[in-house]
Amino acid sequence: MRRHELSEHEWNAVEPLTLGRLSRGRDNRLFVNAVLYRVRTGISWRDLPERFGPWNTVARRFRRWAQAGVWEALFQAVQEPDYAWVLVDSTTVKAHKAAAGSKKARPRPKD
Repeated sequence: MRRHELSEHEWNAVEPLTLGRLSRGRDNRLFVNAVLYRVRTGISWRDLPERFGPWNTVARRFRRWAQAGVWEALFQAVQEPDYAWVLVDSTTVKAHKAAAGSKKARPRPKD
């Protein structure tokens, strides 16, 4: 497995979403790896390595998948839910008086 490519576990999670009418290509894994390579390295379509096939074919197929919402479905499938933002505890509900900008009590002068 190369550095920018999907592992076997990742591919098994994504593969069912790559099947269907829009996946006319012979190897969906190679195509997804080509897109990931491009995204992770920041190169242009024209600079894709030859092992991924003709750059224009990959770019057109990427556009078809984007228009059909395939990428959105893939992103939703691989995201792990992060429930930390919905947890509320007492530190987010209450604040100390000093946090609200109240003035500190001055010590009383001794008589």
